[in-house]
Amino acid sequence: MPFTQISLKKGTTPEFRTSMMEQIYLAMRETIDIPEDDRFATITELDAGNFNSSGNYAGVQRSDNILFIRITLNVGRTVDAKKALYAEIAKRLNAELGVRPEDVLISLVEVAKEDWSLGNGVAQYG
Repeated sequence: MPFTQISLKKGTTPEFRTSMMEQIYLAMRETIDIPEDDRFATITELDAGNFNSSGNYAGVQRSDNILFIRITLNVGRTVDAKKALYAEIAKRLNAELGVRPEDVLISLVEVAKEDWSLGNGVAQYG
């Protein structure tokens, strides 16, 4: 049950945002075996003055069109699976939306299964 939170600069179209969420979902389906229809995601659009891409950090030259993608998911994926996920997201966003791979920043937050409540105040996995 991943939960994806995306932050980006204001100015994209609704179609861009919908496609971005779909491509990230498809990348997760392909690389980390999430269940079908497990689509939980939000997008936050920010004014240009409300984020910092750190420009050229860690040898990656980012633009102002950076996407910050944070995925909260159950602990347990291998390092290889995580690397495959990063690569697949960047590849799909580039191919489908023209997003530069350099502008795809991804952070995974791993939690225990009991850390989720999917509604009704119940820990469905715990």
